[in-house]
Amino acid sequence: MDKALNYLALARKAGCAELGEEPVGAMSRTGKAYLILVASDASDHTWRRAKSFAAGTAQQTLRVRFTKDEMGFAIGRTSLAIAAITDAALALALVQALGEPEKHKAVLESLSEKAAKLKKRKDEAKAHKKNVRMGKKK
Repeated sequence: MDKALNYLALARKAGCAELGEEPVGAMSRTGKAYLILVASDASDHTWRRAKSFAAGTAQQTLRVRFTKDEMGFAIGRTSLAIAAITDAALALALVQALGEPEKHKAVLESLSEKAAKLKKRKDEAKAHKKNVRMGKKK
């Protein structure tokens, strides 16, 4: 199986993926979807819906080279036309695994910025928590 499909399966197992049009739309409306993936053989209607979910937001959409059957097989279903990744670092890793960095340059830049921002915020929260604990011991 392709490395990018492995990341999709990992995202599903980690609870960082929404699968199917309705769940992807709901997650997109909350602004928590970092990346919306659409299968290569999905209908144009599905592609337009994915684009409309992300319209006016910083969420990224990609039409991947995998078919609905290939995406479905990766996550344990018969087929999957659309999926959303809700973890920035995992979304970034998936896009990097697709290869073709020049083709996905804008998506990679956006996800890299988001992943770096989230990592910085997490590190700051960890440092703050450590400082608070140290202050209580004195």
